[in-house]
Amino acid sequence: MIRYRCDRCGTMLDADGADRYIVTIEAYAAAGPLDFTDEDLRKDCSEQIRKLIGELEKSDVDAVEDQVYRRFRFDLCGGCHRHLLDHPLPA
Repeated sequence: MIRYRCDRCGTMLDADGADRYIVTIEAYAAAGPLDFTDEDLRKDCSEQIRKLIGELEKSDVDAVEDQVYRRFRFDLCGGCHRHLLDHPLPA
């Protein structure tokens, strides 16, 4: 049997979904316009790519991923759900 707890306050939640809310948050890097010139396309970027791959190989996987995309999923009780709706970005 699956047991659910509110990820904010720890209250046990009904498995049938009564007064249980699922909240997902996605954070991802904003992509600006990609403008390439003909010169950019002709340029040999092999060395830059090798350097970037070398830097990535030395980097923490989670830290690199966090710079690009992250998704969170939370189970909340009714009270915590209402609190989130009232204060989505606490200071």
